[in-house]
Amino acid sequence: MSVGDIILEADDVVVRFPAPGAGPLGLRRRSVQAVNGVSLQVRRGETIGIVGESGSGKSTLGRALLGLEPIAGGHVVLDGLDVSEGRRADLNALRRRTAMVFQDPANSLNPRLTVGETLGEVLRVHGKAARRKTDARVADLLRMVGLDPALASRRPAALSGGQCQRVGIARALAVEPSLVIADECVAALDVSIQGQVINLFLDLKERTGLTLIFIAHDLAIVRRLCDRVAVMYLGRIVEEGPTESVFREPRHPYTAALIASIPEIDPDVALPLAPMGGEPPSPLDPPPGCTFHPRCAFAEDRCRSGPPPPLRRADDQGWACILEPGTLGGTRPDLSSSPSPTECEATQ
Repeated sequence: MSVGDIILEADDVVVRFPAPGAGPLGLRRRSVQAVNGVSLQVRRGETIGIVGESGSGKSTLGRALLGLEPIAGGHVVLDGLDVSEGRRADLNALRRRTAMVFQDPANSLNPRLTVGETLGEVLRVHGKAARRKTDARVADLLRMVGLDPALASRRPAALSGGQCQRVGIARALAVEPSLVIADECVAALDVSIQGQVINLFLDLKERTGLTLIFIAHDLAIVRRLCDRVAVMYLGRIVEEGPTESVFREPRHPYTAALIASIPEIDPDVALPLAPMGGEPPSPLDPPPGCTFHPRCAFAEDRCRSGPPPPLRRADDQGWACILEPGTLGGTRPDLSSSPSPTECEATQ
C-alpha cells in the first residue's frame, strides 16, 4: 500500500529517570538517560519497527511518544499537535488518536470484566458508539481481529494467550486510532500464536491502512512486518532506514551483529563466530564517544572520545558510525527465506 504524509514526528526526544539509591554525601541523585536525543518520523500507513537489546530504551521511547512517560527534552508532534508539554487538553486529544498494545496479553486486561464489557467501556469513554449499538460494534471489533463474537461474554481467564492479545488489539482499534504502538506484543506468545498475531497486523495494514510502531527484539518478525526499521542502542537510534536495505546492507556494526545473530534453520550453515561480545555499558556511566565502541571490532581511536557520531544519511538510510557504506558487507543472502512465525500454520 502507498504511504502518505508524516503523521508523527519526534525531534531530539530525551527521557530521564532518577537513578536508584541516594546520592553520595547528600549530593543530587544521578539520573538515567533512557532515551537520549531520538529523532524519528512515521508516515501515515507505514509500519516502523524499533529493535534493540533489552535496556536499549525502545519501550520507553514508545511510551514517551504516547505521553505515558514525561519527556525531559525535545518535541513530539502528532498530526500537527505538539504533545510534548504534557498539557491535559493535548494529552486528551492524543488519547483519542492513538492506542497501545501491551506486552502481557492477560495482565493488560481487567480480569473482572468480560471481553464485551472491556471493549464497550472503551467505546463509551471515547464516544465511538451509541449505547444501543455498542454490542454490534463489539461484535464487529471481535470479527475484525479474527475472534468469534460469542467470546464477548467471557473473561480473560477463559481465553488463551493469543485470544487475549487479539482482544488487546481490538481494544486498541476501538478508538479508531491514527496510530497504534505495539510494545513487544508477541514476546510472551508461542511461535504459532505469534504467527497468527503478525498475520493479523498484516491483514489490518492491508484492509484499514493501519499506521503502526512495532517494538520488538525478534528481527525476523520485524523484517516480515515492517516497512522501515530503527535500531536503538543505549538510548540512541544508531541506524534507520527501509527494512530490506538495513537487513541486506547494515551500515552500523551493532545492526550487523544483531542480524548475524538471527538463528539459521539450515544445519549445514555454521553459527556466527561471536558477532558481538560483552554487555551494553551501564546507562548511569556511558562511555565517551560512540557508546558501542567497547564492543565494536571496527573501533578506532576517534570512536573513543568526543560526542557520539550523528546520523549520516545516504540512499534513505541513516547510520551513526564513521564507517562508509559497504564496509560491513551484506548479511546472509538467504536470510529472507528463513521461516518466520507468520509462515506457521494459523489455527484458531
